[in-house]
Amino acid sequence: PLELPNPRSFRYEERERVGIITLDRPDRYNALTFEVYRELTDLFAVLDRRSLAEGGARAILIRGEGKAFCSGGDVSDIITRLFERDMEGLLMFTRMTGELIQEIRRCKLPVITSIKRVAAGAGAVIALASDLRVMGSNSFFSFLFPQVGLSGADMGASYLLPRVVGLGLASEILLLGDRVSAQRCLSIGLANQIVDDTDPADVDGAALTLAAKIAAGPLFANRMTKTMLQRELDMTFGDAIEAEA
Repeated sequence: PLELPNPRSFRYEERERVGIITLDRPDRYNALTFEVYRELTDLFAVLDRRSLAEGGARAILIRGEGKAFCSGGDVSDIITRLFERDMEGLLMFTRMTGELIQEIRRCKLPVITSIKRVAAGAGAVIALASDLRVMGSNSFFSFLFPQVGLSGADMGASYLLPRVVGLGLASEILLLGDRVSAQRCLSIGLANQIVDDTDPADVDGAALTLAAKIAAGPLFANRMTKTMLQRELDMTFGDAIEAEA
C-alpha cells in the first residue's frame, strides 16, 4: 500500500517535493524511543514506493525540532528498560534498531540530515546512514558507545563509517567515542556542508534547500545513482562496470 503511516512519535510533511521527518521531543534533545524506531522504520518502508506516484516526495530530509538534532536513545524510555531484558530481548532490540538503518539505506530516495548541536549515539548512526549531512558550525557527532561500555559496532556504524571516512579514522572515532566537531567532520568527509548556527533554523533551512535542489532533479537518475552507490560497495570493479552497464 502507498498510504503513509500515521506516526505519533514524530512529524512528517511534504514540501517542495521533499519529505520532511521532524523528530519532535525538543525537551529531550529529540531522544529516541521504542516507538520512534518502529514508526520511522515503517515510514521509510513506504516512502520510496510513494515517490513513483504522482506528487510523491523525491528526497527526504531528517531534522530535529528545536536546537538539537538527536541525542540518541532516551535514557528512561530505552536504556533503563533494556536492563530489564534478557539476552533474547536485547537481541530483538538491536535487530529492530538495525532494521531502521537498513530501511534508510534501502530507500532509493536521497536522504539528507540536518545536524544542529548534537548527533549522538543512535542519532549519529541515523545521520551517518543518510546520503548527505548539513551541520551547524557548533554541532558535533558523538559515537559515544565505548564511553558507556558498549561496542562501537552498533546499528551498522562499523560498516558505514569506514566507507565514509576510511578505516583508520573510523577506528579512532568508534574506539574513543570522542566528540567530532563540525569542522573536523567537514575535513574528513563526514559533513558535506557547514552552516552558521547562530540561528539554528538556518541549518534546517540550508538542508531543505539542498534536499529541494536534489528533489527537483531527475527522479529515475537519482534513484539509480543511490542504488548503485550502495550496491557497488561490495562489488569488484569489473562487476561494478557491468552492473552500471
